[in-house]
Amino acid sequence: MTGGGAGLGHAIASRFAAEGAHVYITGRRADVLDQAAASTDGHVTAVPTDSTSSSDLANLAGTIRRESGRLDVVVANAGIIERADLGEITEEHFDRIFDTDARGTMFTVQTALPLMPVGGSIVLVGSIQGTKGLPGSTTYSAAKAAVRSYARVWAAEFGGRGLRVNVLSPGPFDTPIIDGQAAYFGRDPVQLRAEMATHVPLGRLGRPDELAAAALFLASDDSSFMTGAELCVDGGMAQI
Repeated sequence: MTGGGAGLGHAIASRFAAEGAHVYITGRRADVLDQAAASTDGHVTAVPTDSTSSSDLANLAGTIRRESGRLDVVVANAGIIERADLGEITEEHFDRIFDTDARGTMFTVQTALPLMPVGGSIVLVGSIQGTKGLPGSTTYSAAKAAVRSYARVWAAEFGGRGLRVNVLSPGPFDTPIIDGQAAYFGRDPVQLRAEMATHVPLGRLGRPDELAAAALFLASDDSSFMTGAELCVDGGMAQI
């Protein structure tokens, strides 16, 4: 579970642990990971990992191999969002987004493959912004579109191995990430949350536990005849 120390990632990790899984959570900040592991009921192991670092990913794979021997489910959730309008996009901004959201996702899965048995499940966390255009999201949307493309290709490649690959694409959820977007939109966080909810057919933001339930579905045998698919959990925002 990359990016499992906070927000939606932590919600998914907590749900998996509650279901009895041994969950490995990763992230760049060891203190945040340790706090997340300590506050989660169940078997959770924190492994500080930068998903853009090949050596960090190799260390993560080695830890899982030594302690568990295999990896039944990969949830590639690590990602960042940073808005910039076309005309103001820098090379540094582009590289930050693509290194984590696209490159990191690909190498996370590639490194995990040797640990995965027949019947394993790979859940890539995308975004409805991979298909829906929003101001300031040139790089983020493109990176998440790449994640959607990965699932299609890998589903074709891994089908013979019995591995399933699907994308979980959230819409707006009530997490601290909204606070970081408020300045771009010229709103305070409370105002931005209220405004975002008006664009959702269900009239509210999502709860992290709702995304965790969808992640569990894609990870489990309940979705055994699904691969290459995108499951949008967005209150209908990108659907109608």
